[in-house]
Amino acid sequence: MRRIRVGVIGASTRGGWATQMHLPALKALPRYEVTAVSTTRRESAEETARRFGVPHAFDRAEALVAHPEVDLVVVSVRGPDHERLVRAAVDAGKHVLCEWPAGTSTAQTAAMLARAEVAGVRHVVGLQRRLAPGVRYLKDLVADGYVGRVRSATLRVALPLMGARRPAAAAYTADAANGVNALTILAAHYLDTLLAVVGGIRDVSAVVARQFDHTVLIESGEAVPVTSPDQVLLSGTLRNGAVLSAHFEAGKRSGGDIGITLTGTEGDLVLRGDLTVAGTRGEGTPLETLPTPERYLWLPESGLSGEALEVAHLYAAFARDLTEGTRLAPTFHDALELHRLLDTLVEASEAGRRMAVLPSAEARSL
Repeated sequence: MRRIRVGVIGASTRGGWATQMHLPALKALPRYEVTAVSTTRRESAEETARRFGVPHAFDRAEALVAHPEVDLVVVSVRGPDHERLVRAAVDAGKHVLCEWPAGTSTAQTAAMLARAEVAGVRHVVGLQRRLAPGVRYLKDLVADGYVGRVRSATLRVALPLMGARRPAAAAYTADAANGVNALTILAAHYLDTLLAVVGGIRDVSAVVARQFDHTVLIESGEAVPVTSPDQVLLSGTLRNGAVLSAHFEAGKRSGGDIGITLTGTEGDLVLRGDLTVAGTRGEGTPLETLPTPERYLWLPESGLSGEALEVAHLYAAFARDLTEGTRLAPTFHDALELHRLLDTLVEASEAGRRMAVLPSAEARSL
């Protein structure tokens, strides 16, 4: 079976997501071959190519997209540049994997989906956390009745990033128009993880708030105005009747906190920040770690850890979808669904009332 030839846009040597996560993940998967990388500087692209043994390096993304030895284009750059590069890949007839958020808005994401569908290419969005072994194990435990009927789902994410101080490279996150903030990153990624386990939301109330008026760039001390939200609080009801509560906080001064707790009629399950699972059944029994069975690992022993392993599972899912006709990897359809959910949270916050959450199919029919 011919390997899937990949071109990675954004493979900078400065320690970006592409070189830290995508390239190591691809190297660990025998179904893939990285044939091209690009950055905005030829020296940087050539250095990345030498480091990872990639035959072609470009300082223009368009040259990578057009290369005949590229089957799949990976767009791993800042959010505001996603649409332009996805459009180039789709128009060239190439499959495309784009980081989340796919577009900077629901309308832009819908247009990207429509363009890819018309072109007949495969499209994947970087919502990889839902495919992590621990998350899929948690989903099966819930489906198999470990906690009985799910009564509540509680989600807490608090991280230092996008706060009162941030590196110059992240200055663009201060502008809400760029679509990269606590709502679109913290809330979206972790809500997607939770909802992959317990299903969709039926109705929701929300607070989408901005508490930082400006942020200071660490390198220069420059103060930059902030228009992006940094906190999201929501409560609602899941489609299965369980109660949902979630709080997402950017700019936490000390440490971080990530966790999902599911309570049910027969016990509890917890997904920790490292995506390992703990559970307890019965009354008064302590939580104990539930090791993830090996069958949930979709790739050979690789030495990858943390987020790189999650990205590797996204690629493993796409390879299976491509050859076996499965639907494992999240697509632009999922990206559009998630964008619409975020729009509902903003609308509920501005209106100050509970809102119904419509699946995309229902929303399109209205």
